[in-house]
Amino acid sequence: MTNSKSAIWNKPQPQQLAEVLISIGDQTTMQNFLRDVMTEKEITEMGARLEAAKMLTNGRTYTDITKSTKLSSRTVARISDWLQNGCNGYAAAIKLLSAHHAHIPPARAE
Repeated sequence: MTNSKSAIWNKPQPQQLAEVLISIGDQTTMQNFLRDVMTEKEITEMGARLEAAKMLTNGRTYTDITKSTKLSSRTVARISDWLQNGCNGYAAAIKLLSAHHAHIPPARAE
């Protein structure tokens, strides 16, 4: 792994996890895998963290973010720190999410 910020990726089990995540090619399979390896609470927490990162990127206040996501201000502060000093994972995910949503046509009333 090229990421030098964390030694976790030098271990075989985390490497295997990253490999399988990148290999899953469709949303249903990913959802099924995540549900099998994580609790509903963990999935909800990860989703809230991603949403908090998006909100921080868009200049929203900690108060708005904690109210909307139900995350603690300490968790929001950690996410903010990772956005500024981390491995750019949140930024890359937000960019992918934005690109993906840009390709989805708007819903139309029938």
